[in-house]
Amino acid sequence: MFGMETLDAYQEGRVLLIDKPLNWTSFQVVNKIRWLIKQQFNIKKIKVGHAGTLDPLATGLLILCTGKFTKKIETYQAQVKEYTGTITLGATTPSYDLESEIDQKFDISEISEADILKNTQQFLGKIQQQPPIFSALKQNGKRLYEYAREGSKIEIPSRPVTITEFKITKIKLPCIEFRIVCGKGTYIRSLAHDFGKSLNNGAHLSSLRRTKIGEFRVEDAISVLEFERLFKN
Repeated sequence: MFGMETLDAYQEGRVLLIDKPLNWTSFQVVNKIRWLIKQQFNIKKIKVGHAGTLDPLATGLLILCTGKFTKKIETYQAQVKEYTGTITLGATTPSYDLESEIDQKFDISEISEADILKNTQQFLGKIQQQPPIFSALKQNGKRLYEYAREGSKIEIPSRPVTITEFKITKIKLPCIEFRIVCGKGTYIRSLAHDFGKSLNNGAHLSSLRRTKIGEFRVEDAISVLEFERLFKN
């Protein structure tokens, strides 16, 4: 999977499992890997794409496909995904995560652990979810984050997503650690925001890590730096 020594291997197609670093966009990872392959083999062009965007503030498993395997990207995107992370109660942000500043604070003194555990149940199965306005989805030919940056108000339609598991793994208020298994198109940021509302409170996503896509695991991924080192060995 890693360290292929021939250009033919990358052109015929390879699946690369990369552990995306914090503060990198998924597109930056693709660009970096593509550049490294081009530099290594002194070529002008090689197809590289990713199967499922991770936000800049998220880390974890990013599947990259090279060469002819870029045709398989949609297949990987459709697979079930697993995430771990932290929801912080008592405050909301416009982006539903730490990309934007806190815009409203709430008193969490009345929230119990029992309330938190009970409220996960309403998010299981096929649910309607509204994507965050700070997202790359397009509406009327324009990305939602462009409307957000302009300060424009726009109605964002909700859409069905499937959540198979939503487990609370640790509670240390205001922070709640979780594990989620979900289908394609699920926004964990939106789930964090909606979870806060379900408690008659506010919440935002404060950390996120993708741990699985289908049968691929982040434990089998390597960092961008480790991938770069493969060419130097």
